[in-house]
Amino acid sequence: MVLLHVLFEHAAGYALFAVKEVEEIGMLLPQVEENVLNIGKFNSMVSLAAFFPFKSAQAALENINAVSEGVVHADLKLFLETNLPHGGKKKVALGVADAKIGAALQEELTCSIQTGGVVAEILRGVRLHFHSLVKGLTGQAASKAQLGLGHSYSRAKVKFNVNRADNMIIQSIALLDQLDKDINTFSMRVREWYGYHFPELIKIVPDNSMYCRLAQLIGNRKELSEESLESLEEVVMDSAKAQAILEASRSSMGMDISPIDLINIERFSNRVVSLASYRLELQEYLRSKMNQVAPNLAALIGEVVGARLISHAGSLTNLAKYPASTVQILGAEKALFRALKTRGNTPKYGLIFHSTFIGRAAAKNKGRISRYLANKCTIASRIDCFSEVPTSVFGDKLRDQVEERLSFYETGEVPRKNVDVMKEAVKEVSLTFELLRLQINIEAPGFKSLPMVHWIFYSRCKLKTLILHISRQEIQVSLVCMTCSGFSTCDGSLPISLNFTELLLFRMHIYPQCGVHFVLCVCRSYYSDSPLIQYSRWITLSRLYK
Repeated sequence: MVLLHVLFEHAAGYALFAVKEVEEIGMLLPQVEENVLNIGKFNSMVSLAAFFPFKSAQAALENINAVSEGVVHADLKLFLETNLPHGGKKKVALGVADAKIGAALQEELTCSIQTGGVVAEILRGVRLHFHSLVKGLTGQAASKAQLGLGHSYSRAKVKFNVNRADNMIIQSIALLDQLDKDINTFSMRVREWYGYHFPELIKIVPDNSMYCRLAQLIGNRKELSEESLESLEEVVMDSAKAQAILEASRSSMGMDISPIDLINIERFSNRVVSLASYRLELQEYLRSKMNQVAPNLAALIGEVVGARLISHAGSLTNLAKYPASTVQILGAEKALFRALKTRGNTPKYGLIFHSTFIGRAAAKNKGRISRYLANKCTIASRIDCFSEVPTSVFGDKLRDQVEERLSFYETGEVPRKNVDVMKEAVKEVSLTFELLRLQINIEAPGFKSLPMVHWIFYSRCKLKTLILHISRQEIQVSLVCMTCSGFSTCDGSLPISLNFTELLLFRMHIYPQCGVHFVLCVCRSYYSDSPLIQYSRWITLSRLYK
């Protein structure tokens, strides 16, 4: 005889139900499916053994996150250990809805775990009649608990860093592709439409965007004159081509066009020109977004190809999880499955074919360079995904490695080892993002304060710029170079008065000297606010290296 208990996870808490006559129920599964709809019959099948309400909305969110990830929360473990029967002649079984959480519970508890079959039908009935089975819980309260927890869970799932939102890249590259198709279709429509009036213009100006701008500018070809030559040159940027357009308009074989038709052509041309202009803006936005989200991938393979890889994978995280072999053929899935089905040759590359490296490689080396490039793309995407501070240093180094590998295939020159290149990249990154903290102690008895701050560091490398972030204060800054013989003022270090009304990026150019300490003195600080009390605050400074 087996004592079956089922665990039900609700937004209000955990519930444990004891199932009566489990063997008989198992034999009558179709009857169970009918009885779950009737609360009277269902009460004779199950009874509430224990209920653990969540103490707060935060506790409910933590528990549902643990359940969704297949992890046994401490509250759930304590609840089951307290309320499940232990020992005895009868065996105890626990029914759960999810096999993933069931596997985790199997490791924590001594009882057996069951999923599917009768357990699924019983849990369906519990879900339907839950507010009736738990005393003190109304249907309205259960619905509110589910709604609140659903909002919290969804909010936590979609929470992301706005500066590193890869979904913006996915939408941008999709819109860019759609704009390319639309602009091409609309441009062909303008060429066909305006070609009735000025057919010679198509051969002179093959570019679609330039053709639409000319159609908008010229209008009626009979009105073109020598005075229009300058405006034509501004569009085509070629005096000879502008002169050819003018001469063709005088001897054109095109039909005459009515003013109303010309107005419609000009309006449509204006729309196409505006779409082409927006496409350039969108491409620049995509470039800047890629440099924020995936700078290493963009530096390695380019912004557009990198964005296509992220879009095809679904997210930067998914791309980072892919092995290099998958990244290599990403975008060529149909060709891959067709080759596997027909036992033919599998494709060598997918989306990465559009990179410049594949085109520059010789035919016999395209497969090898595609494997190598996919490997570097995987490394770059993982660095971009899991690094806290975005930097393109690794991407530049990886790109140099691909260039060296191309040179190796052509000339036989042995490239550098990956370990040495990565050590150089790590060293450069550590120098670039080394943060120094400056503690300022200010004592203000209600009038002008005079804090003196000394910041000393060694100029071990070429220091180019020192950046100081200060807000809402007026200061005087002077730079003093301290040598072994004493103090001497550096070039351009005369005191500078600055007014700060908001967060300011203040740059001081420093002329480095080998083995010299630099001392930064913040001399005066005026405050227009109420009298200040003694306090201590940290300002973050960063050393930037070229």
